[in-house]
Amino acid sequence: MSPTTQAFLAALIGAVVAGGAVLAWHVSERQQDTGTPQDEPALPTGIATVLSVLRSSALVVNDDDEVVKASAPALAFGIVRGHRLMSAELSDLVQQVRRDGQIRETELTMPRPSGPPRTVTARVAPLSSRLVLALVEDRTRERRVEAVRRDFVANVSHELKTPVGAIKLLAEAVADASGDPEAVERFARRMLTESDRLSRMVQQIIELSRLQGDEPLETPAVVDIDDVIKRSVDITVMDATNRHISVVTGGTPGLTVFGNEEQVAAAITNLVANAVAYSGEDSTVLVSTKPNEDMVDISVVDQGIGIPNDELDRIFERFYRIDPARHRSTGGTGLGLSIVKHVAATHGGDVRVWSLEGQGSTFTLSLPRTQQEEFTS
Repeated sequence: MSPTTQAFLAALIGAVVAGGAVLAWHVSERQQDTGTPQDEPALPTGIATVLSVLRSSALVVNDDDEVVKASAPALAFGIVRGHRLMSAELSDLVQQVRRDGQIRETELTMPRPSGPPRTVTARVAPLSSRLVLALVEDRTRERRVEAVRRDFVANVSHELKTPVGAIKLLAEAVADASGDPEAVERFARRMLTESDRLSRMVQQIIELSRLQGDEPLETPAVVDIDDVIKRSVDITVMDATNRHISVVTGGTPGLTVFGNEEQVAAAITNLVANAVAYSGEDSTVLVSTKPNEDMVDISVVDQGIGIPNDELDRIFERFYRIDPARHRSTGGTGLGLSIVKHVAATHGGDVRVWSLEGQGSTFTLSLPRTQQEEFTS
């Protein structure tokens, strides 16, 4: 073989080897670019599907405390932002479960940027060696209802104890004064007053309990507002007369609403009785009506003690009184305005209040008008 041929073959072999090396390098680069990372834990089969249909807040956290999957409610609830848990307490619970593999359940309080904090129950369990599953349920409404129920029972017990105790003491006084007819008569009148108050309180508790059931109205019918107001004024006229208070009615006649006549009457009676109770002697209470688009506004205006501005939001709470020291003389139970509020809600209306301390208050009960009724001038 000639030297020229040998040189050619050597150059050809060198070119092939070099080309093979370049090709191998490109193949290796492509494999590295398209290969699946080995350090990312995979979700168990079906977990993603289950999380997508859950109504509760659910999320999966990896061993770097990153959220790798979250249900839509968890995102809407604000538990997760990006790939990070927003609750430090929940994050601590996840770390504890990851350490020992024990399922944990606890109740947490989660603050919110605006509004009161939420109360949630969190159940955290290991999903694999590297993943932890957390299920979060919002219990805020349930806890609020439980607190309201506890307060209601405590308040009822306290309020019932007062007239019951008074009747007991008066009965003992009657027994001790059996030889004094005037004292017996005086104590008997007091017993009658306390028993009337006790009866009124029990009846209002029954009414309020029924209204709080949020049940639909039974056999709703057309309610004549003029008739209801007349009945309410008649019920309170004796108390008003004894204190030289004039109860005046006015406004647009002939208005009707669709609802429960007994409940509407209870609401208006409570508003009028409340106005009389908190008005001074020789004053006037005005009850007026007017149509307002598809509603009927029933306003009760008094010239009483008024309501401090910082207490306006609380006056519809059960057993709340603006002047606690005065309620014993007025015979109030603190339930009347709560009943008004629930009647309004049951009928799809509302109740509003305007007041100026020392000058009086205006309560306006708005109820839906009957559809066939037309505005009158």
